[in-house]
Amino acid sequence: MSVFRKYFPHLVLALGAFVMLLPFYWMALTSIRSPAEIFDVSLWPIPQKFDAADNYARAAGQVPMARFMLNGVIVCVGILVVQILTSVPAAYALAKLRFPGRKLLLGLVIAALCVPIQALALPLFVGLAKTQLLNTYFAMMMPFFLSVFAIFLFNQSFRSYPDEIIEAARMDGFSEMEICWGLVLRGSLPSLAAFSIFSLVAHWNDLYWPMIVISDTNLAPPPLGMMLFADVESGANYGALMAGATLITAPMVLCFLLARRHFIAGITMTGVK
Repeated sequence: MSVFRKYFPHLVLALGAFVMLLPFYWMALTSIRSPAEIFDVSLWPIPQKFDAADNYARAAGQVPMARFMLNGVIVCVGILVVQILTSVPAAYALAKLRFPGRKLLLGLVIAALCVPIQALALPLFVGLAKTQLLNTYFAMMMPFFLSVFAIFLFNQSFRSYPDEIIEAARMDGFSEMEICWGLVLRGSLPSLAAFSIFSLVAHWNDLYWPMIVISDTNLAPPPLGMMLFADVESGANYGALMAGATLITAPMVLCFLLARRHFIAGITMTGVK
């Protein structure tokens, strides 16, 4: 019985990992298969006919895949930079400064986590249309410049930073912004890494908002570009479609693998505070 209790959680986690990873494995496997093998239920990693070169060449050649990925980088990095610039001072103020209404503001931040982008899509679209900002990078980025999730995450992390160090810094003549950016944020780098991964992955994979504000192919981010590629292929060449999906998924997987230690540490730090 003790052996069962010891290994059962690992078995459940392994089963969950298999279920989560199977679609990605199937996507990568389909991207190297020939059309005749697309619907083969076998999970053997070596296909009878290796069509990777043709599938990936078709994915990269029939639509400007490199342009789509560049657009994704511009949008994701632009959003992330502004989110950090706006959320870090706000989180620091809520965590370390004492002022009337602080708890009310924190409650509003938590409540705002429940508001989806779909609820704000119409007024945002009308505003962008009236200011003639549709079909621009700014239109794709603007609704996400202020992240209440980032404020909440950084607030949880900043709360554990020792008040004694902050008081000593104030006595040494540090301004609040210097304390915020130079001390508190530097002590919360795992949380910064965790939020960066969340933000980059979320906006790299976002299709809903770009589909509303973008009609210019040259500005399409990766998910919208994949829709255009599916239209070009008419949904028939699944090998090429999966090759395109693999190309736009790989950067986010690589990003997570490079920062996984900081990501896990950041989530753990904010979860126990």
